[in-house]
Amino acid sequence: MAETFRRSMSWLHTWAGVLLGSLLFAMFWMGSLSVFDREIDRWMMPATRLAAATAPVSLDRDVVPVLQQLAADSPQWSISLPSTRTPVIRLQYQDADRQRQRRDIDPASGLLLADPGSFGGTGFLYPFHYMLHIKWRQLGYWLVGLAAMAMLVLLVSGVVIHRKLITDFFLFRPRKSLQRASLDLHNLSGVLALPFHLLIVLSGLIIFMGIYFPMAPLTAYADAADAQQAFTDEAYGRYSREPAGRPGSLASLDAMVAHAQQQWRGGQVSTLRVHHPSDARAVVELRRSAADDLRMNLDQIYFDGATGAVLSRFEAAPVMSFQRLLSGLHLVQFRHAALRGLYFLLGLSGCVMIATGFLFWLEARRASHLKKGLKGVRIVEALTIGSVTGIVIATLAFFVANQLLPPDAQWLGVDRAGLEVRVFYAAWLAGFAHATGRPRQGWREQTAVIALLSALAALLDVRATGVVLFTDVPAQQAALGMDAVLLLAAAGAGLARWRLRDRPAWLRDGSPAAPIGQVKHG
Repeated sequence: MAETFRRSMSWLHTWAGVLLGSLLFAMFWMGSLSVFDREIDRWMMPATRLAAATAPVSLDRDVVPVLQQLAADSPQWSISLPSTRTPVIRLQYQDADRQRQRRDIDPASGLLLADPGSFGGTGFLYPFHYMLHIKWRQLGYWLVGLAAMAMLVLLVSGVVIHRKLITDFFLFRPRKSLQRASLDLHNLSGVLALPFHLLIVLSGLIIFMGIYFPMAPLTAYADAADAQQAFTDEAYGRYSREPAGRPGSLASLDAMVAHAQQQWRGGQVSTLRVHHPSDARAVVELRRSAADDLRMNLDQIYFDGATGAVLSRFEAAPVMSFQRLLSGLHLVQFRHAALRGLYFLLGLSGCVMIATGFLFWLEARRASHLKKGLKGVRIVEALTIGSVTGIVIATLAFFVANQLLPPDAQWLGVDRAGLEVRVFYAAWLAGFAHATGRPRQGWREQTAVIALLSALAALLDVRATGVVLFTDVPAQQAALGMDAVLLLAAAGAGLARWRLRDRPAWLRDGSPAAPIGQVKHG
């Protein structure tokens, strides 16, 4: 009975991985990069590589006059205060065409920085991780949720089918056949980071519980006129009031920030949002920073925009505090760089686990499929190459485009930021096309492209900002780190390309001349 159950789990583990592995790899890859999304922003937006301001920022003097000019007709605007990871004052508002805009201010000089012309890590890589940039009927969220549920199945079934789970943790034989080595590395990366993978997948599902379980509020708040809104108000906090319809002026935002920080006993303000800023009944919403807290707190204070009086205060209830703790563990937006570095490595271990799972499936079936004339291996191999090395190439092409495109680039009505995104998708599609046309050479050639693009991206950055890199190191730490990682990636990809060159012919081209014996899990 136990053996039959184990075989059924092995079948489920295999085909869930093959069918959804590509989507899972994209999620883990983008999630790993998103751990340092703000640092990637600074690399892609050189104007934001600023030293920390030495004097306190005055919103009344340096920021409000700028917003009154830029966002005179905007129904709402927000201010994100500078932090160690984002050393600029970030403004968000709607322009006259009701299009969302974002601009940055140097907190030291009070000068408005030029439009960076890039979505960067926070605007493109991070949203790709959780919704794939597919907005139609929230399809992207649902695809990610489906993949997350499949990942839970893969993790549980993987534990079931491995009889020697502890032994697998210490077993890695890189000089054995590709099938054996890939299985060893698949087991090692899976067992080593198993608690992390379980935490990340479960917390990701819980973060978007409102999307995946939309009926829950309707049941719990059945007596409310609007169940969804009642749930949102009680869970996440919200205060609103109708505008007066007559002009008004804002009281001191600096005084509101000082009052909020006093109420939070030294807790810092991260964001201010002003609703109906030109109205006599404007509301100023202040949110507490989570940079020094593992929990992504929901602390908010609402002020009367005209008088500065406190209108409402919100703190999450115990149940939501636990949900925010899981959110903090998933999103890792706190300042602890070493812990975020560990998250980055563990996220990459998930990429390794998925990629080696693909490799094991391919090598275990290559000879038999060739003998029977089946095309399954060729299809899955092209899918694997495009999903693994292809998305890495696309990301690096995104970085290189950022370095090469001129500040005012525009083509066919697409602005510079949009062109960067189109380069990403074009490079990814090219990776799939190349893998389909040249599956036998795909790994070697795409690995070589990764080495080339990684080195090129780092060298282009040094060329553009080389003088600053070595004269103002504290202000350039994020960029230096990014360049260092790119050069390490180039070296690693170059080494992999060299090792692939020395593989026996039967591993390079899929020839059945030296078939691999069947290797079983465990």
